[in-house]
Amino acid sequence: MAENATRVPHLTARERAARGKAARAEAPRSRHAEWEPWAERPDPIGLLEEQAQSRVPELVPIRYGRMAASPFAFFRGAAYVMASDLAGTPRSGITAQLCGDAHLSNFGGFASPERDLIFDVNDFDETLPGPWEWDVKRLAASIAIAGREKGFTAEQRRENVAAAVRQYRETMRNFAALRNLDIWYARLDSATIVARFEADATAAQIKSFEKTAEKAKRKDNTRAYTRLAARAADGEPHIISDPPLIERVEDLVPPEQAHEFEQTMHQLLRSYRSSLQGDRRRLLERYRFVDLARKVVGVGSVGTRAWVVLMLGRDDEDPLFLQCKEAQPSVLEPFVGKSEYSHHGRRVVEGQRMMQSSSDIMLGWLRATGIDGQTRDFYVRQLWDWKSSADVEAMAPPGMSLYGRMCGGTLARAHARSGDGIAIASYLGGGDAFDRAICAFAETYADQNELDHRALTQAIASGRVQAESGV
Repeated sequence: MAENATRVPHLTARERAARGKAARAEAPRSRHAEWEPWAERPDPIGLLEEQAQSRVPELVPIRYGRMAASPFAFFRGAAYVMASDLAGTPRSGITAQLCGDAHLSNFGGFASPERDLIFDVNDFDETLPGPWEWDVKRLAASIAIAGREKGFTAEQRRENVAAAVRQYRETMRNFAALRNLDIWYARLDSATIVARFEADATAAQIKSFEKTAEKAKRKDNTRAYTRLAARAADGEPHIISDPPLIERVEDLVPPEQAHEFEQTMHQLLRSYRSSLQGDRRRLLERYRFVDLARKVVGVGSVGTRAWVVLMLGRDDEDPLFLQCKEAQPSVLEPFVGKSEYSHHGRRVVEGQRMMQSSSDIMLGWLRATGIDGQTRDFYVRQLWDWKSSADVEAMAPPGMSLYGRMCGGTLARAHARSGDGIAIASYLGGGDAFDRAICAFAETYADQNELDHRALTQAIASGRVQAESGV
């Protein structure tokens, strides 16, 4: 139950459609093409430095190093910068649950509880209700930026962005005609992907997808155990240290404090267990805690605290790897307001459950006091559960177009679940006015992103910020 429950209005479908059409007067669709930095635009490096204040200091240079690698890498880590920029752009006034960081690399595959491979949004650190257009613009900009990195022509980039936005618009209009439960049950599994996109895909693309799907199914707890754990001299398994990317807790604190921290982990696991459904609590109770390590993850998330927890079930061949990832306030919060949930781990989990068609059975949250004595929020999930992502850097224009369409349609379904799909569909309309505007926005914002990336490399060169590469 939400912490601040309110009465829910129930408008008719006609009233909701009228609301969407009326929003065009407040924010004409053509105006979404607009992007021009205002005179008092915050310094993008200053925004990154602001974020660094709450992160692990020795890991922040890794983040800068990863972001400096390319304009697309910078974009992946610059969700806060773009949220600040989007705050000054036109809004339709219609909201949905946002991913908050809906770029190409934050979509991917994972296992459903029924053991089907599902394609969906898969990153929710920044999730918060807000203007649905912001997710669409971030996705579109990521396509333009990735296309530039691959050397695509301007026309190829425009076609790829247009394909993704058109898929979003058409999917939203299709969902606007469905019953609520039909929207809720809709999902994009591997069989549906082949059926829906086979006509537009080449035989090589279908074969590549099927190969990726089979590879994903091998990426599970057993594979993580093989890759990340080893048996100690006493016969007990432990996580393998690989500083600075993976560091066991006993390598981070004195031995006596490590023992205390591991004891605290049992209390934290009990707290986490209470956030799960009843049947899943019973499942978790069948596993015992074995080891704990800090792990560096992602690009934008580097420096936030992330821990991997090794647990064992019936025997040493029954591992469960959990990832406890710090949940800080969403980058959207300064611009759209605070979450209704005071616990940011819960904010992430509730947003994920709202947007995804199917979520990890171990998804939960906890609040913990770290080795530095500070209390922080975390969300918990399985580390690997058929998780896969597309290799954006290897895509040719047709492949990126197809993948962008998958992302656009998936994002529309997520917004239709959480927001007023009828109003959004009515606002978008049947023509391509919105599509064309977003194509223009994506290219203009790609220009800005290149300038911001250059500012980061200059800040590194001047010594303003420290960066580590190769990790």
